[in-house]
Amino acid sequence: MLKHTTIPLDRAWNSWSTRPAEMVFLPLGVRITPVLYSTRSRTVSLIEPRTDSVRLGRHGIDGSVIELEMEHSGTTIALSATKTSPFAFRGSWNGVKSGEWGLRFWVTIAISAEGGEAVRFDEEQGVAVVKVGTRFVAVATGDAPVQVTGHATIDALRADFETNGYFHLASRSSEAPVLALRFNLEMMRRGAYAAAVADSAELAIMNARACLAADEQPFLPAAHEGDYAGALDAIRDVVAWNTVWDETNARPYTAVTRIWNLGKFAVWYNDQTFAALLAGVVDADLARENMAVALAGATPQGNIACIVTSNDAWVDRTQAPHGALVAWLLYQRTGERSILEASYSALARNQRWWRAHRDPEATGLVSCGTSDVGEGLYKGTAFGARNETGMDNSATHDEAVYQPETRTLSTFDLGINCALALDAEMLSNMASVLGHHDDAREFTEAAARSRQLISEGLWDEERKIFANRQRKGGFVRSLSPTSFYPLLCGAATEEQARHLLEHLKDEKTFAGPYPLPNATRDDPAFADNVYWRGRIWPNVNYMVWLGLRRYGFFAEAKNLAEQSHALFMQSWRSQRIAAENYNATTGEAMDQGDTDPFYIWAALLPLMAVGEIVDFSPWRGWSLSNCGKYVAVGPMLSPVGKIAMSVSDGLLTVQRHGRSFLVSSLRTTLSGITVTDTHFSCVVGPLDEAGSLTFPDLPVETIVAVQVDGRDHGWSGSDGLRIELSGSKASRRLDVYFRAVAGMVWPGVA
Repeated sequence: MLKHTTIPLDRAWNSWSTRPAEMVFLPLGVRITPVLYSTRSRTVSLIEPRTDSVRLGRHGIDGSVIELEMEHSGTTIALSATKTSPFAFRGSWNGVKSGEWGLRFWVTIAISAEGGEAVRFDEEQGVAVVKVGTRFVAVATGDAPVQVTGHATIDALRADFETNGYFHLASRSSEAPVLALRFNLEMMRRGAYAAAVADSAELAIMNARACLAADEQPFLPAAHEGDYAGALDAIRDVVAWNTVWDETNARPYTAVTRIWNLGKFAVWYNDQTFAALLAGVVDADLARENMAVALAGATPQGNIACIVTSNDAWVDRTQAPHGALVAWLLYQRTGERSILEASYSALARNQRWWRAHRDPEATGLVSCGTSDVGEGLYKGTAFGARNETGMDNSATHDEAVYQPETRTLSTFDLGINCALALDAEMLSNMASVLGHHDDAREFTEAAARSRQLISEGLWDEERKIFANRQRKGGFVRSLSPTSFYPLLCGAATEEQARHLLEHLKDEKTFAGPYPLPNATRDDPAFADNVYWRGRIWPNVNYMVWLGLRRYGFFAEAKNLAEQSHALFMQSWRSQRIAAENYNATTGEAMDQGDTDPFYIWAALLPLMAVGEIVDFSPWRGWSLSNCGKYVAVGPMLSPVGKIAMSVSDGLLTVQRHGRSFLVSSLRTTLSGITVTDTHFSCVVGPLDEAGSLTFPDLPVETIVAVQVDGRDHGWSGSDGLRIELSGSKASRRLDVYFRAVAGMVWPGVA
């Protein structure tokens, strides 16, 4: 019987389980599980990051290449898997370092099916075969196994090794629900195996052998070289490794981390939307899946649940409303209206819920709270209310008092109010595209009202900074980087923004080689160095970076991106750690025990670096930057499909399907890029010197007009269109109009 048939074919074989070395073919529920046994310690490892020392390597989103290293009892094993087709993959192992005599360290390849179907070993052919429904999976190995054993479960295989050791013969079998092909590092220090799916046993065996013989080495080209090297590769790997199968709800999703043990599944609203944002850089299907998972927590009351796990559901509270921002950014990147249609209703209800349920005195500003619904842990407590900010133990909450009569904290939370204002602005954008014009006006007005109240009511004139404030009193003492969030939602006046930049540069508070601490460096809470009390959080850095770019503070944004990239790479390059949070003094990731080493939103730090090259912004649209430094980045998603962008010898080139789509010698940023089947437009940033834009695939005979700031502009070219631009201190709008003709390879032309 087939299972999980809706998964895209290219992702069917993948590392879907919590065991990263285990390959699962989801449509059949067949699992190929490497198992390690050390005689030295008499222990088995199923290669599980929750308990074992695992270094997660490169990982294609589709599972085309998967690499990791595992240390068990002093022995280090490198494992990899490479697909040769959607239905076949080749796995291998290599004993990198020995902690004991290789004869006593065993590598086992266990084959099983979720339905309990018997796996049979054909000794004459030297292959294992399992039939699920009408389909067959065959597993062939490079060397013949030392012995083949049969077990009821993987845990029974573990128990057999740990109880009886490797000399035990009583478990030998040629047929069992779990068939174990056993090898050792003395005889097979390097080994290989291959699995193939087909509609007959003979075909499956033939295809498995062909896959094994192909001896294809794992090949995954670098996705990001030169300036900010490795940033896009890191995004891909963090997303791919954390993407697992939720058996309870029969759905794929990118977990916050594959390491935490919070039940069979765990979904935080905010974290899941960030997972969608990051997935959307490289895979639109996975982005949609993650948004659907995030919004599955929508409640009948209107809010989106803070967290839903297999153990609990915090429906009495929510999290900061960043979902509309992510939906809009995904729409900008992919051009897919369906993303907005699928998200709009739940996001609009959530926005209205905030204003109806978290503004007890009808001030127009909201406070965090916990409603009288559900049975979630911490319901009706101050801690439960703080959960809505996501910054659970932040010093900004130290002066907040929980008020049972309103079920809210006593303070206006700056970060939440800024997020709510931005959410309304993005919802207005979404509503306009979807034709909900009354909603668009409602949300535009709500955003404007929130911005005014933030600017007037949450600005501490004495300290010249935004801060949380008691609803019936003064400002709280402690600050966090949410003080810069009014830039994100557009609430800061020009003068307020100027003062914020001064705070951003102040080494006594937020500045330093490792920004941005989530308690200022002069706050006693900074020394706690635990969670939100002093540590650096990637999601916060990303939001501040967005706000700086919104206000045109590009130099400051670039500096933050560079420092954030360096912070991330400090642990990533040497240890492959993508941390939940970081030490704000040393930049260390794992200096205390409350940090997860492979958290999804850590990839927001390299996303900032990618955004300095290729960006999608609610305020500037699609942009490409040429700062003259060498860079090669891609493939990544764009409105014209997957693109690769490079800058070499000062020349920016954008390729689509391997062909140059746009070539620019302009040392500036092209923003607001729009491409249709008859029109190209962009805003050309200030230019210190003249340069050109070339469109190699745009036939000159189709050109109708080229305009700069609405005026006709000269052009030339025989093989494609070439436009020369002089230097200018001001930005200029470029429009190219042309006819679509048969045979054109221009984006959007059939």
